[in-house]
Amino acid sequence: MKLRLMLWLLGWMLKRALRRKPAFRETLSEIRRLDWGIATEDLSIARHYLMSPQGIQAGAGLPVDLDLELRFDDEATAIRVLRKPTQQAFLDGMMAGKVRLVGDSGDLQKLQKLLKHL
Repeated sequence: MKLRLMLWLLGWMLKRALRRKPAFRETLSEIRRLDWGIATEDLSIARHYLMSPQGIQAGAGLPVDLDLELRFDDEATAIRVLRKPTQQAFLDGMMAGKVRLVGDSGDLQKLQKLLKHL
């Protein structure tokens, strides 16, 4: 339940940042488009975010055509990493086999640039 709420709030915060923060809008304009999602490995909890300078859409589940997916071993791991989404936290999780990145690691760096502005 905590993870579902965190992911819903993340969508709300992304939309709010697009409306209120010029640095977020500028960074998103440079990136142009980033479609990404977060899920547990068993897909019991999954949410996706479709981001462009024109707007941000968030929804349940993971569509097939996402640029980036962050898959976590379980809900507790996801909460721990997402509370402090640093590059080191993701690397530590990947080395331990608890975090899996599906997609390009360059897209993860773009996402981290955007999340700095939240």
